Amino acid sequence: MAESTKKKLGIKIKVPRREILKSATELAGEGGSITEIPKITDPNIQELAFTPQNPPYSYSRVTYNNTTKEYLYEAIEPKLTIREKEVLDLVKDTLMRTVGYDWETMTAKDKEEYLKGCVNTYLRTRMINLSPISVERIIYYIIRDFVGFGPIDVLMRDEMVEDISCDGVGIPIYLYHQKFESIKTNIKFDTDEDLNSFIVALGQRCGKQISVSNPILDGTTTEGHRVQATYSREVTTRGGSFTIRRFKEKPFTPVDLITTKTASPEMVAYFWIAVEHGESIIVCGGPASGKTSTLNAITLFIPPAAKIITMEDTREIKLPHENWIPGATRSGTGERGADGKAAGEIDMFDLVRAALRQRPNYIIVGEVRGKETYTMFQAMATGHTTYSTMHADSVKSMVNRLENPPISTPRILLSALNNVIIQTHARVGMSMVRRIKQVIEIVGFEPETNELITNTVYEWDQPTDSFVFKGHSFLFDKIMEMKNLTHEEMMEEFNRRVEVVNYMVRKNITDYRKLANIIVAYFKDSKDTIEKIRGDKFVS
Repeated sequence: MAESTKKKLGIKIKVPRREILKSATELAGEGGSITEIPKITDPNIQELAFTPQNPPYSYSRVTYNNTTKEYLYEAIEPKLTIREKEVLDLVKDTLMRTVGYDWETMTAKDKEEYLKGCVNTYLRTRMINLSPISVERIIYYIIRDFVGFGPIDVLMRDEMVEDISCDGVGIPIYLYHQKFESIKTNIKFDTDEDLNSFIVALGQRCGKQISVSNPILDGTTTEGHRVQATYSREVTTRGGSFTIRRFKEKPFTPVDLITTKTASPEMVAYFWIAVEHGESIIVCGGPASGKTSTLNAITLFIPPAAKIITMEDTREIKLPHENWIPGATRSGTGERGADGKAAGEIDMFDLVRAALRQRPNYIIVGEVRGKETYTMFQAMATGHTTYSTMHADSVKSMVNRLENPPISTPRILLSALNNVIIQTHARVGMSMVRRIKQVIEIVGFEPETNELITNTVYEWDQPTDSFVFKGHSFLFDKIMEMKNLTHEEMMEEFNRRVEVVNYMVRKNITDYRKLANIIVAYFKDSKDTIEKIRGDKFVS
């Protein structure tokens, strides 16, 4: 494929492909490479991306078939000979019966070293002679299946993969790729037994059981990945199914908001000022529009010493603050009682109610959808700064959801909210993108018409893919009155923050800890921080 075409598609390959293959061969030794990369012989198939995931063992490749007009995500792993497969099955069967009780307390690195030792001991004591490459291949699959995610390990390692979905037996697994969107993979489970075993293992990884009597699983793995699965053909007729939402180790930051064009530097500076001055915010949008990512990005502007309490069904928010209590819901056991809860169940309402007794400065609720919302708005009305997300595509639909069952929050209480961010998953040109569609201020409540008074501060213009300032911000008016500032002084402060944000973008500071260092420095001494940034002398 021509380099100009690759640039047009935005494809980035960090390491030249020939260097990847060379390193794989060198690490394998003189006897050849551990993993042979299948050659593309069909002239109608183009290679769009080739990425090492766990070199020299596993790689991923995205291709496009000009005949079928389909993308394909290939997980490339070592090919085993019949002899290697037989030995692998023997070793795996032995390990399944002999792994000790202390296995769960070991770190991933310790598990890998333990498994390598077990394989080598097994081969030596049974006098099985294999080439070094064959031993490496067997060790790879043992570690992949016992420590990694088995057949989908390559997909789970890929930072560009957001969701992984299996719809049943004999059906290719699909994934959602940041660059190529929904793609079919070359992985599938051929039998009910294989798929059911994998789903049971997923449940164990989440610390939960899934079976014929309890065939639906909602959980979170120890790594933070969100899992929804069904067992066998009890509720899904094509066989077991699972969907995994990958957890990102590196949280989304304000710099990421700008580099992905989700927001402009001016909007990020506006969020910074809003967060610092305790404005409550709800991020609204459809599924996969990036609501939680935006929420995580703007909460990085919370003052360093503030007490923060977060509540989520699945741990996704990650903050650099020390004074932070992260909370998560948990499911109960047995049948549900009169209150609709199972024994031992802790829901979002319980967490929000408990949080109010802990005197937090900031409350962050992952997503509101039930009776906890009323308590959250009560907290807003009593002065607690609160952030959350919810499924809605406009202020009107947000209000409709909030004031109708099962949430049932009185409209007058909604005036305690200060800002609404509307986020969308839209098409720009040939690409699907995430954009902040509107930033809206809740200015007040009109008792005669029972309507909220709103002011749109920023709006996304889809034809030009740009953000437009609508001319006025009541937040700025509030700060000017509170701090006795002139309009010129307020705009000077705003422009300084835009300058700091642009500096972070220019330096590509996407590590949330380094970014927090700059924000903290600005809180402590804004004048000194600006001077260092202008002189390019700031050390984060």
